[in-house]
Amino acid sequence: MKKIEAIIRHFKLEEVKDALTAAGVSGMTVSEVRGFGRQKGHKEQYRGAEYTVDFLPKVKMELVVKDEDVQTAIDAILKTARTGQIGDGKIFISDLGEAIRIRTGETGSESL
Repeated sequence: MKKIEAIIRHFKLEEVKDALTAAGVSGMTVSEVRGFGRQKGHKEQYRGAEYTVDFLPKVKMELVVKDEDVQTAIDAILKTARTGQIGDGKIFISDLGEAIRIRTGETGSESL
């Protein structure tokens, strides 16, 4: 099993969710996060004063998939989240040692 974490733009969330669902991903967790990378924020004005917004709002999607479904999920995220502009986000993939469904006690890929 692998855990996929994708940091994407807010307005791409529904499109990415629909693409992942169509690709067979059965569940995900979504959080609103703030951060910066190469985009490095932007300047805004408020009541005549200029200030820098370093941490930009993003969405973090977390999903766990079977090893054989990893590339399908990644392709769905890449295809739908990409705008071609700086700030499109990142995808992180990590090995997952164990998963347990609390309700039934199922473990491993059966718990997904």
